[in-house]
Amino acid sequence: MTHLNYETRMPLGQAVIDQFLGLRPHPTKIQATYVWIDGTGENLRSKTRTFDRLPKKIEDYPIWNYDGSSTGQAKGRDSDRYLRPVAAYPDPFLGGANKLVMCDTLDHEMQPTATNHRQACAEIMNEIRDTRPWFGMEQEYLIVDRDEHPLGWPKHGFPAPQGKYYCSVGADRAFGREVVETHYRACLHAGLNIFGTNAEVTPGQWEFQIGTCEGIDMGDQLWMSRYILHRVAEQFGVCVSLDPKPKVTMGDWNGAGCHTNFSTAEMRAPGGIAAIEAAMEGLKRTHLEAMKVYDPHGGEDNLRRLTGRHETSSADKFSWGVANRGCSIRIPRQVAAERKGYLEDRRPSSNCDPYQVTAMIAQSILL
Repeated sequence: MTHLNYETRMPLGQAVIDQFLGLRPHPTKIQATYVWIDGTGENLRSKTRTFDRLPKKIEDYPIWNYDGSSTGQAKGRDSDRYLRPVAAYPDPFLGGANKLVMCDTLDHEMQPTATNHRQACAEIMNEIRDTRPWFGMEQEYLIVDRDEHPLGWPKHGFPAPQGKYYCSVGADRAFGREVVETHYRACLHAGLNIFGTNAEVTPGQWEFQIGTCEGIDMGDQLWMSRYILHRVAEQFGVCVSLDPKPKVTMGDWNGAGCHTNFSTAEMRAPGGIAAIEAAMEGLKRTHLEAMKVYDPHGGEDNLRRLTGRHETSSADKFSWGVANRGCSIRIPRQVAAERKGYLEDRRPSSNCDPYQVTAMIAQSILL
């Protein structure tokens, strides 16, 4: 693996990486990296501890504490917050039996912190578990230099117009593929249900898909895949932006979303199109409520993206249609033809909280 210097794009630190990350994992000690969502509701933090033996199940991982005053989740005079492990995955960076551990964040009374929406989501998923809810989420993101300038864009001016970048091949149009492919492999190693990846419409913009996942597993896996993406980008000396519409792209450039696919056992069965179409009424009824939780800033981020242009719907109006990427909800043409399958909610922003999004979709349709 090489690092990309954001000014020169030259390999950096290869020998150091080979020497230390190339070491064989320790034969008896286990490194567990605890990962959590901080007070922004969109950024991730992590820290690592050593175990003498590998825990057999997630409940065996100990609750750990951290300084919530340094993550926007507590005051300095009452700073201790707690990490409760909820899911563990093989660590693609350290290898061996080492683990990445997704965690809930809890306050001093062991209640969810303000930006911990997992518990509420889990309660909803438990309530609807008999419907066998399946989710898939399409995470779009922009690779940027450390000065927040999109990778591959000229420092002064703009690249050629959109059109040649989507699913593209070539050094003049596909920027950052080494980050994308490394992330893909790392997610496979971690046991995540990564479905695929592709270059997106805006130069430097990419997408990967996580799913199919059932219930609460969707939120866990998407958050961990984001953590892995940030870690991979870090090793290449670049950054990842989940901003749905960075300032530099406010012109004639596509924004970034996190389109969410959803189905129940009834929708997937023969004749399931009736259940899919019936779901539109519930989704329409909760549209304004959904728009408030589909990005971490109460809908403000999505107002910059959902303009009715660049393959988006309008933020203030609910719509649905077959094969229409300008609607709030798209029914894929293949689903309409086969009369069964799934629906795609195109409203969530790229920086959304998947726990909130999946809970809202489930609640709107099934509760």
